[in-house]
Amino acid sequence: MTKTTTCIYHFLVLNWYIFLNYYVPNIGKDDEKLKEFHDGGVHSKYLTILNLLLQTIFFGVACLDDVLKRVKGRKDIKFITSFRDLLFTTLAFPISTFVFLVFWALFFYDRNLVYPKGLDEFFPAWTNHAMHTTILPLLLVETILRPHHYPSKKLGLSLLSACNFAYIIRILWRYAQTGNWVYPVFAFLSPLGIIIFFSASAILSVSIYLLGEKINQWTWGATVKPGMKKE
Repeated sequence: MTKTTTCIYHFLVLNWYIFLNYYVPNIGKDDEKLKEFHDGGVHSKYLTILNLLLQTIFFGVACLDDVLKRVKGRKDIKFITSFRDLLFTTLAFPISTFVFLVFWALFFYDRNLVYPKGLDEFFPAWTNHAMHTTILPLLLVETILRPHHYPSKKLGLSLLSACNFAYIIRILWRYAQTGNWVYPVFAFLSPLGIIIFFSASAILSVSIYLLGEKINQWTWGATVKPGMKKE
């Protein structure tokens, strides 16, 4: 792919996520039936919405990286390129893939565990797929468009684990404050079941991170570093 194609792709996807970040949290904002959805802050409560924000930040940084490379050249923006790659490898790709896999696994098993049918009244099918389906293909295209330098496994997995732990604390804190779980699935689990669910989620997150690293190596080779001509 040409640099121009990559720049256009980043710009279009960035604007798509900016739109979703405005549109989705405001669906049914004044409707009593969606009071639970909006209570407690949509952006900090649901991993799906947090991921939309994360993708916006990542593609924003990618666009900034594209522009600065054209204006200033590669050597002057190594920090931006490194930050872009760190964001993609440790958070953007693993979290989007996690949301995609876990959401659809629970949805097809029993949608009431994660996305009750009553939400269809407010969320058109395209918004469901925008939040839970297209998030993965958009990042797979990114892996094809350019290589990403992975940090050491210790650093990468530490950052991912810290974010996972912070979100688990957020879920438990909200339950302690309100008596309501963010996702219905937790209401059907015993305390031991919740521990197993969180543990399995952590293992899945690590596996996704390692898979992303392998995909990058298969596509671009194992020695790609920021600033190399392949990019």
